[in-house]
Amino acid sequence: MVKTNEMVVRTLVEAGVTHAFTLPGLGITWTLPAFHDSRDDLEVILTRNEWIASIMAQVYGRLTGRPAVLMGQGPWITTIGAIGILEAHFSGSPLVVLTETSDYDGYGQMGVYQTMTGDYGGADAMASLRPITKYCTYATTPSEAIYGTQMAIKHASLPRTGPAAVVMKTPIIRAEVPDSPKPGLYPGAGYQSYTPARPDPVAVNRLAKLMDEARAPVIVAGNGVLASGAGAALQALAESAGIGVVTSYNAKGVIAETSDVAAGMLGTWGQAAANRALAAADLVVMLGASMGPDYTRFRDPDLIRPGEQTLVQVDVDPRNAGWVYPVDLAITGDVMDVLGMLADHGLSGADKDARLGALRDIKTKNGYFELPDLPAAQGSVHHSDVTRAIQEFLASQDMLVLDAGANRIWATFGLRMPYPGQLLVPGGTGVMGWGGPAAAAAKMVHPERRITCLSGDGGFLMTIQVIPTCVQQNLDVVFVVSNNSGLGMVRDNLGEKRIAVDFSDVDFVTVAEGLGGKGLRVYHKSDIRAAIQEGHRMGGPVVIDVKVDPEASHHEAVDSAPL
Repeated sequence: MVKTNEMVVRTLVEAGVTHAFTLPGLGITWTLPAFHDSRDDLEVILTRNEWIASIMAQVYGRLTGRPAVLMGQGPWITTIGAIGILEAHFSGSPLVVLTETSDYDGYGQMGVYQTMTGDYGGADAMASLRPITKYCTYATTPSEAIYGTQMAIKHASLPRTGPAAVVMKTPIIRAEVPDSPKPGLYPGAGYQSYTPARPDPVAVNRLAKLMDEARAPVIVAGNGVLASGAGAALQALAESAGIGVVTSYNAKGVIAETSDVAAGMLGTWGQAAANRALAAADLVVMLGASMGPDYTRFRDPDLIRPGEQTLVQVDVDPRNAGWVYPVDLAITGDVMDVLGMLADHGLSGADKDARLGALRDIKTKNGYFELPDLPAAQGSVHHSDVTRAIQEFLASQDMLVLDAGANRIWATFGLRMPYPGQLLVPGGTGVMGWGGPAAAAAKMVHPERRITCLSGDGGFLMTIQVIPTCVQQNLDVVFVVSNNSGLGMVRDNLGEKRIAVDFSDVDFVTVAEGLGGKGLRVYHKSDIRAAIQEGHRMGGPVVIDVKVDPEASHHEAVDSAPL
């Protein structure tokens, strides 16, 4: 007979899952012998806490389009580990969560500490995970654990992708699977078979006609463009017809922001040119974009105007079309399929020059090609200096990973990503501490690329334990820390009533070296770019401690002016 843990791991391997991220405890520890026996097919990455494991698993799934596994003990996966699960939920990243109830051989009904069965005196793993997953099941028998894993892989992988969880009753993990289980078990491939529905060609033809007839059409590219890998196809189509492209925060940089059709990222913390190009549009085509209030200036009535502008929404999930705004045409389908059908149809380029000229005027008038040069105290730099140095540094092989805070606002406002698909952001939740683990996972997926992470001192210190993981996995990542000794964004917003926002100074170079990494310090803006280049030359995890003026504000990177 085989054990439950062996069959669960076999199910993962048969489905093509290649990586699992963990800090093991209790019942998950009991699964490790099965993972050891399959280590040639499924690599287990040990992290320093469940927070880091969850982010790395989420990002691995997001970048590959295939679910990775997050596994750990019930009380901690449902709390600390929920950070990455939440991000996967909001950003649509495929993720399989394996956890257990910590009920110590059947004592769950007696209030044993850590228990997650949902019984009196304990907590409830299912109740914690159900609201933040696409699928969640509680397995109390070996058969349920195996079938539940098959279903979790299925749900995590199908549109819209996301997290799916299996909560196993702890004692079953080492239990033997009966020779003739009831209900019967079958190979997982038949459950996971899937053929996507094709978009309605009549609706796509109608969209093509609308795009040809529009005076100032604008495409809003969202997370769906990123998820379908359709950035290059979108850029080619838009450039052929002179159609402006603006993006959500998640999709920033999905096309080259140096293209004539690119007007940048929408929103209060985006580009003024993007907001005004969208406001001037007579046709708005929303491609895989939810049109969430966070990037529509919280439904600014002058930005999107139903009834005045023609609104078209393309989404793989029909529930998302007409979600935030009523639309004139809804098309259900993968963005890549719709773009392919539009390319086959062929858009008219008759108005291309006039459209691009008008868009260029909007971009010039609203400072799209400029980045302010702002003063900083002696021995420190401004956020704008860090942004400018990164802009000058970026080459085709680079990937930039952002964290949260004022540093990210300056990056999304100021950077014009020169190559498609270079930017990785915590677009689901915007959680602090995401950047470091995300950068480590990005290097695992793309070992051939230079990975640079930009974070603030507050966010980076939350997950700085990722440095030993990078050492352990031999990951060359450069972490640029905009160190302004505080929560810069919150500090800016408090004004004169400043409280609970100032940190004592941390020497990130010394900390990095103590954790097995390397470090550099920067005090002058002219040294930032050279330090990033040197960090990548040095190899291994390198932390660049950039001293940012605590008085440097994010307010200059905000677009709240009337449209």
